[in-house]
Amino acid sequence: MMTEPKSGTAGRPVQAENPPQRLAILGATGSIGTQTLEVVRRHPDRFVAEVLTAGTQTDRLIEQALEFRPNTVVVGDAGYEKVREALWPAGIKVFAGEAALNEVCAFDTVDTVVTAVMGSMGLRPTLTAVENRKKIALANKETLVMGGDLVRAAVARHGAVITPIDSEHSAIFQCLQGEPADTVEKLILTGSGGPFRGRSREALQCVRPAEALKHPTWNMGRKISIDSATLMNKGLELIEAAHLFGMRPEDIEVVIHPQSIVHSLVRFRDGGVKAQLGLPDMKGPIMYALSSPDRLPESAAQTPRLSLPQIGSLTFEEPDRGNFPCLALAEAAAKAGGGMPCVLNAANEVAVAAYLNEEIGFMDIPALIEAQLDAAGGAGAVRRGRDLDDLLALDGEVRSATRRAIENKTI
Repeated sequence: MMTEPKSGTAGRPVQAENPPQRLAILGATGSIGTQTLEVVRRHPDRFVAEVLTAGTQTDRLIEQALEFRPNTVVVGDAGYEKVREALWPAGIKVFAGEAALNEVCAFDTVDTVVTAVMGSMGLRPTLTAVENRKKIALANKETLVMGGDLVRAAVARHGAVITPIDSEHSAIFQCLQGEPADTVEKLILTGSGGPFRGRSREALQCVRPAEALKHPTWNMGRKISIDSATLMNKGLELIEAAHLFGMRPEDIEVVIHPQSIVHSLVRFRDGGVKAQLGLPDMKGPIMYALSSPDRLPESAAQTPRLSLPQIGSLTFEEPDRGNFPCLALAEAAAKAGGGMPCVLNAANEVAVAAYLNEEIGFMDIPALIEAQLDAAGGAGAVRRGRDLDDLLALDGEVRSATRRAIENKTI
């Protein structure tokens, strides 16, 4: 059983006046986690890293912990001895496993939980943070995709606050500031179209993971890069936006914007539209999620300024749902509701992992997902997931079925 640390240990003094916001960064070694730590590095008077967690990247986690001196570190079971041996002399507590990941979200010494772990692993820690009335800076879209109804109900019960980190949802969040909810007509999510925009279905059959990982405008992790290439990322973002902002899926539109400058838009009932623009850099959304409604000062050297004359032109187009069917599958799952988004997410995570391992082809990803949605719909999955145990059971069932389909080559 974990014991909760006292604030100010591990070589960091307690600040009695205007103390900085104490962060638990779940997934500290990933893309969002490392950029969050860059924000902490730039603004040490505003933020401290109280807890850092990682799965398997032990060397990076050790390096981060020795620089930022958190009170507590959580690592995957396999890396526990190595990390503990490296950090014990620094007085940093080290724990391992999913139970520890959940427990740190309840620490009194944590003000804000940055949920940047990958995939469905983010759901239970986010619920723990909500139940303990933490502020949650959410970068794990799968949490709301598979468990949005549960999370929203918990937020309503406990009064927690969730602010989005994803650039699209951050843009909408910023556009909605000061606007009454009943004036919103439509949310418009933008997406670059990924590295294969404009390619035919025949050409997509042959693309390899190395090609799919080369995103044209963003530097992202492996899983999200594949989701961007299939347009599943836009579908997951649509479901997340519906839960974050209390909108019906049919009132959320997706448009392709290759320049990635307009991060998303909101249309109001009078026909007016607000857009949030910026260069493709995640540190801005991270800072706003942590500090809103304040805006932290950043020099032009730290955060380059957007120059519209240098950009030249901004273009928009309809997404190609025919050659990139993952978006349409996500839209259908969103409208069906219930357990269907959980099915979508579980099948997608397994399919993407198999594609990255070169077990299946690029167009097998949507085929696997569609097969699981069809099977789950016939089995009544739309009525599943009304509690966490049932939701996790459904998630496990779909993962197993998807894995069997890959192994048996019944795609």
